[in-house]
Amino acid sequence: MKVEQLAVFLEDGAERLAEVTAVLAENGISIRALSLADTAAFAILRMIVNDTEKSKKILQERGFTVGKNEVLVIEVPDKPGGLASVLDSVKTNGLNLEYMYAFVHKTGDSGLIIFRFTEPDHAIKVLEKDGVRVLSGEEVYAI
Repeated sequence: MKVEQLAVFLEDGAERLAEVTAVLAENGISIRALSLADTAAFAILRMIVNDTEKSKKILQERGFTVGKNEVLVIEVPDKPGGLASVLDSVKTNGLNLEYMYAFVHKTGDSGLIIFRFTEPDHAIKVLEKDGVRVLSGEEVYAI
């Protein structure tokens, strides 16, 4: 139920971002979701791709600093209060949410949002108990 995410550290912002996307494209890798967080000194590009290991290897060979961690991709009802209901479960169960970002895919009456929890295994159990659907890596990489 956990999905691998890459975190790429970008020193020169847009220029290096363009290089990352070009390198992935040249190697037939599809980006499924991404988020760019900018700080005063650098940016962090978080992304889910269809081939995590190949992407990490290629980017490291090109001189990028790349980390890998696990996130959850959660199906959220696409209606007013849909996200609020999922976040209520997070709050009620005391789950520690580090960050989240939107996914660019819609499935029927639901959207997908990426969540990074400090304890993802515990979060999966709690959320599924509350009726929240957590997608598998295979489901996400195939989108």
